[in-house]
Parts: sequence; structure tokens; C-alpha cells
Amino acid sequence: MSPAIATIICCTGIVGHFMLDPDRKSRTSPALWLATIWFLIACSRPVGTWLNMGASDLDSMTAQLSEGSPIDRAVLAGLMLLGVMVLLTRRERVARCLRQSIPILLFFGYCLASLMWSDYPGVGFKRWNKAIGDWVMVLIVLTDPHPINALRRLLGRTASILIPLSILFIKYYPDLGRGYGRWMGEVHYTGVSTGKNGLGEICLLFGIASVWQVLELFGGERQGVQRNRSLMVQSLLLAMILWLFSIVDSMTSLSCFLLATCVLFAIRFRVFARYGFMIHALVLVTVLIPVSVTLLGLSPYLLQTMGRDSTLTERTDIWAMVIHLTPNRWFGAGYDSFWLGPRLEAMISKITHWWIPKQSHDGYLEIYANLGWLGIGCLAYVILWGYRRVIRAWRRNLPASNLMLAYFLTGLISNLTEAAFFRMMIPVWLFFLVAITFPQRTLGIRHDNRPVSVTPLAEPESRGSLVGLGV
Repeated sequence: MSPAIATIICCTGIVGHFMLDPDRKSRTSPALWLATIWFLIACSRPVGTWLNMGASDLDSMTAQLSEGSPIDRAVLAGLMLLGVMVLLTRRERVARCLRQSIPILLFFGYCLASLMWSDYPGVGFKRWNKAIGDWVMVLIVLTDPHPINALRRLLGRTASILIPLSILFIKYYPDLGRGYGRWMGEVHYTGVSTGKNGLGEICLLFGIASVWQVLELFGGERQGVQRNRSLMVQSLLLAMILWLFSIVDSMTSLSCFLLATCVLFAIRFRVFARYGFMIHALVLVTVLIPVSVTLLGLSPYLLQTMGRDSTLTERTDIWAMVIHLTPNRWFGAGYDSFWLGPRLEAMISKITHWWIPKQSHDGYLEIYANLGWLGIGCLAYVILWGYRRVIRAWRRNLPASNLMLAYFLTGLISNLTEAAFFRMMIPVWLFFLVAITFPQRTLGIRHDNRPVSVTPLAEPESRGSLVGLGV
């Protein structure tokens, strides 16, 4: 098949996905397109990279790390400005959401204060602004007059574009969808992302949503053509994601996807709603499994089975150097300032592999390197606060609470080997932020995939209004 025909088929499939959406006429604010564009950029490539303006060698790459791309700054600044204007028209809802998100505001405040001891406060401030842009776009979704519909639309628009395009690029446009090792020439499948791990994150996040939606459709009461149409769309999307998983070498994303899928299946059993401690035990076991394998190294055989060695593809070497190079153990190097200047040069001079690290490959260690132990304490506060919100939503049988729990666990686990916490335009962080701040009082729609013994939040006639939610 020629690339032109494949492109036509791909575009037709994307349009068909929107046409088959059983709830495509549901009301959402037009401002949701701002968040959609932001999420599309965050989950794929910067605008400058799409325009072939990215760095091509070591010198330009390090310069871009510190200075950024002018076109990216212009596009993101424009989206952020429009987003702030939208939020100003929703002052009451925004104020209520901010009052309920004090731990996140405190963390952002500490990040801003940390620029006072940063070696590169100007660069750090630009990155802090982009991180605030993430929060602005999440608030656009959360403060939508119909947040459940807004979440559905956001997931649907992004997944239906990114997943098919990734397959199209990989199979028919290798210059766009593949990368090659510098020394051995091995193939890395990147799709619409900038690397294999980025493609893995896309598959992880939208795969979780697709699995959750399939379970909703099988467990819900809606029958007939509308249900079958939704099930067909979700099954096709999940099949594409599983195919991408089969070729992309991203064990972190695949492991998180399998664990999150197990959790989505497990919490459908009545025992978790009947005994309150069971959900805590499930979360603890789900987190301890990857901790024991990655950080404690208790299962070398499992690592070998996953195609990884005891150094987790030289991550442990990077971790040791990051701890050694951290300038202050209590305050760190300043927000997002560690990977700049002499520290990056020292890291490059000591590493033995060809690729240049841009992060610690551990979200918790990344917080330590940039913000010190005080930053770790703030992060722990945010996690505990977010966990309390997610579990409370699940126990109250709120809409999408199962999905929010899966995204919360994904954020905790994936940060063991990839850095995503409070970093600008990182997909895992964006969805983690949505999970811990999703509205808990706005809607009164019953969640269908939970046991009947749980007290409903609305009348039975509203039960079917959530079944169409998902990707």
C-alpha cells in the first residue's frame, strides 16, 4: 500500500471515530479545544520539532535545553494566555477548585521560591511558567460546565488522533515514526512522539482509558446499537494500542499498563467495596511490586525476562551521579535547574553511553536534585492529599473514579524509572494532575461498574449517562 492511500485511510478512520462517538452531541465548552491542543503537543512533539526546527547535534541540543525554541514559546504562551482569559470568565468555579487544591498551589509556590538559589533563574522561571500552563489547561477541563463530558472529549480527541497517526508514521513514514541507534543502527519506534518512551506513555495512558471503557460497556446497562458502536470503537483502539506495545521497547509503560489493568479488573469485585481496608491493601501491593523489582532489585530474573539488566539500562549509574552532583541536599539546585551548565557537562563527561540524559529517570530523585528534601516533603504531601481524594471519590461511587485511581497509581509507579512529577508538558504528570484534582461534587451521576451495595449518588435514570464516557 502506498503512503498516500494509507494516509487517506488513516484520516478516514480518525473522522470515522468521531462520527461513531455515541455521545458526540454532548455539550462541552469550545474552550476545551485549548486544552486539547495543549495535550496533543504534550503527548507528541513540540511545534518546533514538527516544523523540523529541533536540535541536530550536541551543541545545539544543550543550547535548546537552556534557551528553548522561540516558536514553541510563542505557541505555548498564546495558548496559556487564551486559557487564562477563559478561566477569568469562570472565576467562581476556578476559585472553588483552587481552594480544594492548596497542596498543589503550595508546591508551585515552593518551586517559584527555589529560583532564588538557582544558578539559572531565568531559564527556571520560563519552565515554571510552562508548568503553570499545564495547570491552566487542567483547570479548563475541571471547570467546564460538564467536566465528565469534557474529560471524555479530551481523551477521545487526543487518542483518536495520536494512536492512528503513530501507526501511520511507523509503517509508512519511517523518517517521522522511527529512530535508529547511533552505533548499532537498531530501530526505535517513536510514532508521533520524540522517542520510544514517549510513545510508550501514549499507549499507557490511552490504553488504560480504553480498557476502563470496555469494562464500563460490558458492565453497564446500556444495550443495543449505541453500546455495540462504542464497544467496536474502543476494541479497535485497544487493538491498535496493544500492537504498538508489541513493537515499542518501553518496559516502564508496559509494566504500568499491566498493573493498572489488573487494578481495574480487581476493584470490580464486591469485596473491595465491602471491606474498606482491601482497597488500601490493593494499592500497597500494586506499588510494592515495581518498587521491589526496580529499586530493591529483589527479582533479577524478572528484569532479565523484561529485557533489562540490573542497572535498568544504566539508570542506576545516573542515579548515583545525580545524588553526588546535587548542590544542596535540603534545597536542591532550584526548580528544573539541575540539568544545566556544569552539572550537565560533568554528567556527560562521566557517562559511558552515547545518549545524553535530560532527566534522572526517577521522578522522586528528580525532585530531590532540583528541590532537595524540602521538595520531597512537599511532594509527599501532594501524593497523600491526592490519594485521599481519589479513594474518597472511589468510595462515594463517583463518575470515572476507577479511571482516576488507575491514573494515580500510574503516576506513582512510572516515576520510579521516569521523571514526570511537576515537569512541564509531561503526559503522565498531566493525567496524574487530572486524577488528583478531578471534581468530586459537581455531578451526581452514578458509576455503573461498582457493586450495587454502594449507596448511589443519583436517581437510577441517570445511570446510562456515563456509559459513553471514555476514549
